[in-house]
Amino acid sequence: MRFKDKHRFVRSNMKKNKTRVWMTILASTIGCAFLIMLASVGFAVHKSAIDNVMEFRMVNEITVNKENGEMNEKDVKKLEKIGKVKAVTRKKSAPVDRVTIGDYQIMTNVMSAHMPSEKKAGFELAKGRMPASKNEVVVGYQFAQELSKTPPKDFANGLSEEEAQKKLKELSYKGDILNKTLTYHLKGKDSETQSNTPEKTLEVKVVGIGKKPVKEWISDNSVFITDDLYNEVISLVGEDGSGTNPAKEVKTYDEVKVYTATAEDVKAVTDKIEKMDYQTYSIIKELKEMNVYFTLFKAGLILIGAIAVLIASIGIFNTMTMAVTERSQDIGIMKAIGATPKTIKRIFLLESGYIGLWGVGLGTLLAYIVSYSVNFAFPIIVEQFMHEKAPEGFMLSYIPWSLTVIAVTICMGVTLLSGWRPAAKATTVDVLKALRRDV
Repeated sequence: MRFKDKHRFVRSNMKKNKTRVWMTILASTIGCAFLIMLASVGFAVHKSAIDNVMEFRMVNEITVNKENGEMNEKDVKKLEKIGKVKAVTRKKSAPVDRVTIGDYQIMTNVMSAHMPSEKKAGFELAKGRMPASKNEVVVGYQFAQELSKTPPKDFANGLSEEEAQKKLKELSYKGDILNKTLTYHLKGKDSETQSNTPEKTLEVKVVGIGKKPVKEWISDNSVFITDDLYNEVISLVGEDGSGTNPAKEVKTYDEVKVYTATAEDVKAVTDKIEKMDYQTYSIIKELKEMNVYFTLFKAGLILIGAIAVLIASIGIFNTMTMAVTERSQDIGIMKAIGATPKTIKRIFLLESGYIGLWGVGLGTLLAYIVSYSVNFAFPIIVEQFMHEKAPEGFMLSYIPWSLTVIAVTICMGVTLLSGWRPAAKATTVDVLKALRRDV
């Protein structure tokens, strides 16, 4: 019996019981859609968590520390010799009291950075260029915004909080900071008397402004200076700001990071670094642990969703059982003209497969429609009823192609299993009894 004939036979029989067949398809559709939608919540949470981590750290970044002792230039040279290492950045905190430009000032974190390695690692600027000489610096994106004049005493008396904030904004620096000259104020302490030593100053030029942070609530007002300028600062006030041993050149680093050529190289490079008795941290390690927990979470949701598919399979089993009972005479005729049990079984499995395909197709389409609708409506609902904005990029539902494949496989598998028993029963129908309608 050709497939075309089987298809025609199944189609004509399904048309005879349209209502029952479509109700079964509806149950399969709801079961499939429920499975995908439930699991999509887990996939959305997983994706949001990973995106959040990825936005804050580079995938090919490895932070390196020593268990005993501080990182120094010798350690950096060893790390640079490892294969597949693109760059090794190193930073030191500078003992700067405050930074000013005219009447405006800011208390900020000043770090020395090895500019060639920073550029090699992918440090990006919003505008300007990297420092080329000792007294040139790069500042964070929000540096200029946080420069302000010192407010007078009791300036907020009699003002509401909103008015006070507005007045503070009026004291903020206006204009572009690029190519402007800043003054570093260096204040040390005498190590014996603990009294303040005379304030020293250094003038530097802003030649670059860092890239805007990925999140709106992150504020980057840091300052990156060259190693040569850092050594000059240390020569003036000492490593700890005490004024002692002012000529000492600091050769240890507060922060050392290794950058690999690609994300795929991180694991291999990390293993090599750890064999050299260093401690490491990378986003790959964090994601590995995170993925284990989220995989278990998603598997649990898929398992719960599969229960709905199993419930829908009861309807398919019932439909196919009734189909076998009602078509016993047709089965008898097919057997009488030479149809094998294998052919009869395939006909009924084909019918249950058609029901499953309709259910899976419509269920998947419904799930995608509901998913997009929920993601579109959720921020609006949060804003209307909670009077707050939903987190940027937040998704309540996310359906990757892998979830669709898993759901389709589960639903079609359950559908065929549900039709297997009735199909097997169809092969046992007695020809003589079937022709006499004595079922």
